[in-house]
Amino acid sequence: MTLEEIETFVRIATGAGFTQTARQLARSQPAISRRIRQLEQSLDVPLFERVGRGVRLSNAGRAFLPHAEVALAALRDGERAVRELSEKAAGPLSLRLAVVGTLADSHIVDVLRGLQSRFEGASVELRTANSREVSDLVRRGEADLGLRYFPDPDPKLESIPLGSERLSVVVPAGHRVRARRVRDMRPFDGDPWLGFPPDRRHPEASLERLLLAAGVSNPRITPVDSLTAQKRLVEAGLGIALLPRSSFREELRLGSLRTIDVASLNAEQPVVVVRRRSGHHGPIAEAFLELLERSSPELLSGHRVGPRAAKRRKRIRAARRTNS
Repeated sequence: MTLEEIETFVRIATGAGFTQTARQLARSQPAISRRIRQLEQSLDVPLFERVGRGVRLSNAGRAFLPHAEVALAALRDGERAVRELSEKAAGPLSLRLAVVGTLADSHIVDVLRGLQSRFEGASVELRTANSREVSDLVRRGEADLGLRYFPDPDPKLESIPLGSERLSVVVPAGHRVRARRVRDMRPFDGDPWLGFPPDRRHPEASLERLLLAAGVSNPRITPVDSLTAQKRLVEAGLGIALLPRSSFREELRLGSLRTIDVASLNAEQPVVVVRRRSGHHGPIAEAFLELLERSSPELLSGHRVGPRAAKRRKRIRAARRTNS
């Protein structure tokens, strides 16, 4: 089997499909199909099953995928390690960063400016995605670091805490509650809520659990898997939401949304950097992480660094000094 065959398999298996994979790799669809056939011949098993006009992973394909991702990421790490050695004399370094869209704001830009002042001419490839996709990009070696909400439970990934972002009640501009601050959640009795579908990996983050803990009995929740859609529906008066402040700053500025502070509400979501435990951590990635950790209490406004996160951060820095 070849690197090209493994990369093609991983792209198709993780959702790109044959047509999109052909576009991404600048190859014809017959060439992509030929790579998969050759890989299946090497393994002597079918990796995909036909379902209507599409395909899905076979049992063998599901078993092979995590190993293919590890192999592909390791080869990319090796390629980058060699390139970084040669680039010390040949040119600037580069960083591939995956970030949840709501965290890719002006504060992260400030960190990137600091990075580029330290590494003259350094280039940064920035991709935005949701938290699950951020981890997928890091796991496959397509990103050096990922910035997301909540630690990833995958043991192959290291989740480094930065802090916790508080969640706020967000209502349309014309909502009946006009106060900027209320004592508890009772003023929102009867309001429908909009929230992300529950994530079995992070049950503590479910909107229902947060609302019940805040004293809302039998909350009516409509699952909406898009942050932008949630904001548009709130603007239209079709519900209210519990969102991180970084996600609706523009709407606050325009006046289409309002936030109401609830004294009894204690809802937040942790922000972490994820990276592969066994991956290559080059100098520019280490420098970005150092700048981000040092700056996060000030730069990630609305985030709070708890005592456990602070202690872990100290341990990480001590370990780096020991290993350097």
